[in-house]
Amino acid sequence: MWSFPAVKYEAVMQQIQSCEVSLNNLDKQVKLSNQRLPHIQAVIKNVTARLEPYQYLHNKGLYTPLSLRLLGQELSQLETDISTIHSQLNNAQTQKLSKEVGKLRRDVDRMKTSDTINMKTVKEKLRYLRNSAESCKSIPNDFQGKVRYCLKGLIRNISDPIVTKVSPYGKSYISGSWGKQAQMNSEGQKSSYWVQGLFNNHAWGNTVRVYQTYEDFMASVNHKDFTFAPSYTAASAIEGPSAVLYGEALYYNCYRSPDICRYDLNTNIVKRVTLPGTEVGFNNKFQYCYYDCRPYSDIDVEADETGLWALYTTVGNHGNLVVSRLIWDSEAEMLNVSQTWETRLFKKAVSNAFMVCEVLYATRYVDEYHEEVFYAFNTATGREDNSLELPLEKVARGVASLSYNPTNKQIYMFNDGYLLAYQARF
Repeated sequence: MWSFPAVKYEAVMQQIQSCEVSLNNLDKQVKLSNQRLPHIQAVIKNVTARLEPYQYLHNKGLYTPLSLRLLGQELSQLETDISTIHSQLNNAQTQKLSKEVGKLRRDVDRMKTSDTINMKTVKEKLRYLRNSAESCKSIPNDFQGKVRYCLKGLIRNISDPIVTKVSPYGKSYISGSWGKQAQMNSEGQKSSYWVQGLFNNHAWGNTVRVYQTYEDFMASVNHKDFTFAPSYTAASAIEGPSAVLYGEALYYNCYRSPDICRYDLNTNIVKRVTLPGTEVGFNNKFQYCYYDCRPYSDIDVEADETGLWALYTTVGNHGNLVVSRLIWDSEAEMLNVSQTWETRLFKKAVSNAFMVCEVLYATRYVDEYHEEVFYAFNTATGREDNSLELPLEKVARGVASLSYNPTNKQIYMFNDGYLLAYQARF
């Protein structure tokens, strides 16, 4: 049912007025303490002030009309999107979507003349239809044929750490990200390993270190440092412990913005795109938390077999994780967002997340030496699974970043200054 305040407004106001009268009478009759009476009156004034917004909505009768108007706007946009997709594809799936959105329109129209509102159910149906429309859009050609292990389903288990190494910057820098170049069939930086540390307050950075071979990385020799911003506070600096080297470019969250930056290692040019959504969280608004919140972990860039992804949160999705697919247009030299899905997983209940075979996986804190993959969201089907129990061993408490690499099916963790790698098994 439609969610009103727990107690009716008129009843609360009557109680407050009654309290005020009673206090005035008591003041006359028994002379309450000069210290206690102002305190009680201040509490009543505070409650009255907090109820003023509800008074306005109650007097104007705006609870239902305002919510329905906003819902109608969202539905109209969804109808347009599904109509466009159906005209392009015209298959059984798009026909089903067209029928479902038509039914939802009829339900909303009936709500306008009904006194009974189940807004939660309608909004959940709207979210489902939006995700289904996104899943109808094209994915890379022959994706399933080229990556057959993705057909096996979710990750079956994860190995113990197969790499354990202190960051080349030392254990004092506890936030950052690292891994192997993640683009499949990439010619440039094909076997490169990289480390990106956040040197300013464990939150911001402006360089990435690249090793051409695994042997050089393990020995911490023969590296090259790339500077992608003139300072830690420049617009092209990195914010938060999440980056990925994909081909010959580094992708990351731009400094104090809801944007994804792309730094080209060859040209030193930075391109950017703004993530979609109502009030995208950044600058410590929606971090990864669960046990301890990781500062400035609002926006997470990931890679899998199909390409690049951004994991983040919006106020419009109530603090739940949002998944967007990133596309680099090499001809136009533009970074774009092609698809977006909304989940029901509250981001601050998650310690980290990564993408594998178009599936979002999320972790939670178990204890100082263990994390657990407990949740999966399949963007191809819209299905969620919160029954996973895949353990991840670690050597320190905090997880700054967690990412998957499709070229070797390994998972990389930046663990409070330690670099750990695991083998994912399907």
